[in-house]
Amino acid sequence: MAEALIRPAANAAALARQGQAGASAETTRSVTLAVENMRCGGCMSTIERALREADGVRMARANLTAKRVTVVLDPTATDVPRLIDVLDRRGFKAAELTRENSEDDRAYERDLLRRVGVAGFAAANVMLLSVSVWAGYASDMDATVGSLFHWISALIALPAIAYAGQPFFRSGWRALRGGHLNMDVPISLGIILATGMSLFQTIRGTEQVYFDAAITLAFFLLIGRFLDERMRTRARGAAQNLLGLKSMVATVIGEDGRLSRVPSHALMAGMRVQIAAGERVPVDGLVRRGRGEIEESLITGETVPRLVEEGARVYAGTVSTVGTLEVEATATDEGTLVAEIGRLMSAAEQGRGRYVRLADRAARIYAPAVHILGLATLVGWLLLGVGWETALTYAIAVLIITCPCALALAVPAVQVAAASRLFARGVVIKAGDGLERLAEADAVVLDKTGTLTRGEPRLANADEIGDAALAAAARLAAHSRHPYSRAIVRAAERRGLSVAAVDGITEVAGCGLLLETPQGQERLGRADWVGIAAVGSADGATLWHRRGKSEPVGFRMEDALRPDAPEIVRALGRAGYAVELLSGDRAAAVDDAARAAGIGTWRGQVGPEGKIARLQELRAAGRRVVMIGDGLNDAPALASAHASISPSSAADISQTAADVVFQGEHLGPVVETLAVAKAARAMALQNFAIAIAYNIVCVPLAMAGLVTPLIAALAMSGSSIAVTANALRLRTRKLELRR
Repeated sequence: MAEALIRPAANAAALARQGQAGASAETTRSVTLAVENMRCGGCMSTIERALREADGVRMARANLTAKRVTVVLDPTATDVPRLIDVLDRRGFKAAELTRENSEDDRAYERDLLRRVGVAGFAAANVMLLSVSVWAGYASDMDATVGSLFHWISALIALPAIAYAGQPFFRSGWRALRGGHLNMDVPISLGIILATGMSLFQTIRGTEQVYFDAAITLAFFLLIGRFLDERMRTRARGAAQNLLGLKSMVATVIGEDGRLSRVPSHALMAGMRVQIAAGERVPVDGLVRRGRGEIEESLITGETVPRLVEEGARVYAGTVSTVGTLEVEATATDEGTLVAEIGRLMSAAEQGRGRYVRLADRAARIYAPAVHILGLATLVGWLLLGVGWETALTYAIAVLIITCPCALALAVPAVQVAAASRLFARGVVIKAGDGLERLAEADAVVLDKTGTLTRGEPRLANADEIGDAALAAAARLAAHSRHPYSRAIVRAAERRGLSVAAVDGITEVAGCGLLLETPQGQERLGRADWVGIAAVGSADGATLWHRRGKSEPVGFRMEDALRPDAPEIVRALGRAGYAVELLSGDRAAAVDDAARAAGIGTWRGQVGPEGKIARLQELRAAGRRVVMIGDGLNDAPALASAHASISPSSAADISQTAADVVFQGEHLGPVVETLAVAKAARAMALQNFAIAIAYNIVCVPLAMAGLVTPLIAALAMSGSSIAVTANALRLRTRKLELRR
């Protein structure tokens, strides 16, 4: 999984040229670091300055939005671990990232946008010349002037068409070489034949010139292609995404006891690794020394850290929250649990990749029909005895008027309108066919921790605790990274109390926090450790605080549901969706959450394989499932489901696997997304109906020789405008989720 840990970024050559100050590009390499806590412009400046001052760094450029910094370095003078240490000394946590697979997709989008610009500029100028020619023919313009304008149009159109039409030409040629047809074949034929015939007629000096039709056709089709590509943000490979959940640099304990930092991909089974509090575990292994707590919510869904001691097993990607551990590696890289989840996800993605989009299904029928109609027109008019030029002109008109511009825009235009509406509501669509699959769904499966619930413990009885008691507990809790400690600190901060940590606090793994004071020991932690058993019942409290012999104070924690969870579950039920809850958390916790949310079907302690198995059961029963989850353990299920949604607080791997990502603490965006998806599907079908009606009316006219290629191009443009205008209605329509 980490075999490509160090790869040059897509723009490495350009960055090297800018930053190497005369050195050859071969002496430098570019790396990308993810900086977890880069939050403002000041952070950017500090990071860039710290890296530029480091030995061997030629250039450093930070991206605040992506929380990344690209560094051009001299590998003979420095390496990635040293750069990470430089940032660590400045208070920034960093890890190396590989190049994103989506870089090639973004490069293709930029290429299409350039071609759209060229085609649009050329189409506008050629159309202006054509208007002059038409006006001249209606008056007394000399034929030589018209011929000159035709030649100027040719000089503008020919290079523009040669450049702008390449996406269609290449795709059509690949299809023909493969022995099949696609929609780009008739598009290419229409553009090439219209251009070729226009050039031939220009050389002959006749009036039948259609450069404007050819370049306008390319312009509109490129717009459709760009919009479609814009919506096709494909999920990156599971292996590369999972690297972000692993420690990029590990602290290895040598045979002589010395510590050294090495890239995690260089670890081997049998090595001993030191893991401090707050660090990710880089390997699967066994604890050989130390006592601490491991947060495994990304894998199990359990929000409460697990106590680990000598002999306990830990997994790559989890986080040590308390104590320093010495772990003996039993599995690294491809042998880890994280890698196994990656393989499950990859297999699930392949299964879902067989889904055929609505536009692609239409294209299978449409492309052969266009060729048949064009050929029939050419042969029919030749049999009727007209000249080959006239017959070919009529055939070109048929190819142009049947060019699938409206069909090509039917789905992308709707998707752009839907994406715009959802984006305004904090929802981001990632997959081009995600809306189509969401519209087909009839069942919803939710994860618990971080999806149905907030994903972080909350102090449930804060109103029952006085300011003095809460401030005293928060003073100790500020020292710890434990989720319960953070919940107490948040409650104190909301009340405006001081939560500054004090010196001398000891964190006892599995027990709590201890502070020696003149009045005696002050403890915050487990009931028996605090001594609550000697005083009375725990009254359902999760943590207790006690100073010396004073009366203890209980703190009851809960992972509360999202505020609108019961309402959303009811709305899904009214709309006819079957709703289930699947979680890796304890059965009792899952049962409580299901009851509170009103979900009748639930399963607890379900791992990644179990979630995929349940989705397969539902699929076999004829259900099309929307999976909603946020953790690493949900990623394979998100990739396996018919469609998937993830909150913005989810792990990177889950967001990558999901078709849709929503923001905020409410589940309302889920219902809005499903409603928009159904409306978008209906509008896409309406657009197909518009395109079909247009062809039913216009194609017979073109085959009858009543439409010139220019009129065909204008009619084609009109149909494109019609489907776009219809799609824009989606942005303002009032929608309600219905089956």
